Amino acid sequence: MNKIDVHQHLWTEPLLQALADRAELPFVRREHGLMVLYLAGERPYVIDTSSETPARRAALVERDGLDRAVICLSSPLGIEALPREQSLPLLDAYHDGALSLDGPFAVWGSVALHDPDPTDVDRALHRGCIGVSLPAGALSSVDALARVRPLLARLQLRAAPLFVHPGPGLSPDRGVDPGVGETSLADPLWWTALTRYVAGMHAAWLAFHAAGRAEHPKLRVVFSMLAGLAPLHAERLSSRGGPGSDGGDPLIFYDTSSYGPGAARMLEAVVGRGQLLYGSDRPVVEPGELGMPSALDWDRVCDGTQRALGPIATLAVA
Repeated sequence: MNKIDVHQHLWTEPLLQALADRAELPFVRREHGLMVLYLAGERPYVIDTSSETPARRAALVERDGLDRAVICLSSPLGIEALPREQSLPLLDAYHDGALSLDGPFAVWGSVALHDPDPTDVDRALHRGCIGVSLPAGALSSVDALARVRPLLARLQLRAAPLFVHPGPGLSPDRGVDPGVGETSLADPLWWTALTRYVAGMHAAWLAFHAAGRAEHPKLRVVFSMLAGLAPLHAERLSSRGGPGSDGGDPLIFYDTSSYGPGAARMLEAVVGRGQLLYGSDRPVVEPGELGMPSALDWDRVCDGTQRALGPIATLAVA
């Protein structure tokens, strides 16, 4: 079986150009020789385009001892939650760039949240995506989950997995909902990743546990960043009258992105052996600094990855 990193990002030229053409957030600008990304509710971010060449990223996959890496749209960009006429061209640019990559890369598809259309799922899968990624904000409450029910139903029908990534959903007035908390210039650079992202993943996991699984009993779901460790709150959930859980849903998986072996072991004890997948979140995180991926039991990870992703987990790299 292949060793797969289920969670990477790669800035391709089609997506960068589409963002550079925009006058509203999100957009990128070239400033003093740098490519700078501007987002709603986040600090400007400098994109290191010199490290974003497909050849270099493919070399990193090999250096880490892996066979494949799955590219995902970075949902904190808020692209999925833009008005549909703005979202679709950016999503097309993302798919064009990611699906044109040679080498060890596979791709998570992305879809618009405004007027969710299950045929968007069909198009992404038809183009070659292994499944679809949704921002956690799109599943962050029972009402939010209901709005994307057609997308989840189509994924289940097509036997394709869902990947849940931190990022905004839609507010009740159908605008972009940045999620928990506002970003201040006084906050450390890591603040959003340890507050809004974690809270958003908690909410998405709880909503799916409370309402999503009953509606979509056969849907395979991969939560990034160990779902912000949400399953570790099972005792508190029970004490507050929430639905009981032994953490043992065999169709829910958790990627390790931004966590190391300590957190992975704790979560595995709750959710069960074989439910953890490897995700690095490159280029945002350097997994080697956390002892990853060498610290993982790859026999269990490969088994879980095959059950989560299906045939892509065993296909040879072209």
